[in-house]
Amino acid sequence: MLDFYQSQESLTIIEWVLRAVVAFFFMVFALKLMGQRSFSQLRLLDFIMALIFGNIIAHPLSDQHLGLKGSFITMTVLVILYVSTTLTGLHWQPLRKIIDPAPITLVKDGQILYRNLNKARISIDVLYSELRKHRVINIQEVALALFESNGTITSFLKPSFQTVIQQDLNLPPKSFDYSHIVIKEGKLNPQELAETGKDEKWLKAQLEKRQTKMSDILIATLDHNEHLHLMYYK
Repeated sequence: MLDFYQSQESLTIIEWVLRAVVAFFFMVFALKLMGQRSFSQLRLLDFIMALIFGNIIAHPLSDQHLGLKGSFITMTVLVILYVSTTLTGLHWQPLRKIIDPAPITLVKDGQILYRNLNKARISIDVLYSELRKHRVINIQEVALALFESNGTITSFLKPSFQTVIQQDLNLPPKSFDYSHIVIKEGKLNPQELAETGKDEKWLKAQLEKRQTKMSDILIATLDHNEHLHLMYYK
């Protein structure tokens, strides 16, 4: 009954399908045991597909004695499992909790929730390391820190420690200023220059005023106030 599990000279299509199904759910189980940080930056299913796909296609491409039949069958089954699991998870909450679990609260109102650290399987050192990436110096400044399903940590500062913005000071908002790269590596960028409403003749006149050549410029940017900023090769 478990012939597909053993090493064989050849497998039937059904045995290839069974191998793919068993491998898929085994990877889900194993990675859940390892914890979310083992596949940081990726969702659980995305990590599984990336990991398995590379191994499936690599062997027949590097070994002339292996055919592509088994790889294609396995990859097709995995794609079907991936799509069906994702779609089912959208409508069935128990499955959604497995493949895309809710965030775990690590810090609340400046206090570390130690039990949740154990649940997320990360240490205090890792927590502080991640918070330092967000330029958090004191844990008491944090209103909320969440351990996301992709293995990353999201933090929110208390209002008294947040950066002041114009709206807080009742200042009139400034218009968004986007600088166009009109010269790059000594060459004119005509498309970007056209978006500024200027032409090549105007740009050359500006360079002449500054007594510089276009070939000497690494980057030249132009904003909506017609401020031309030059960065030279060094």
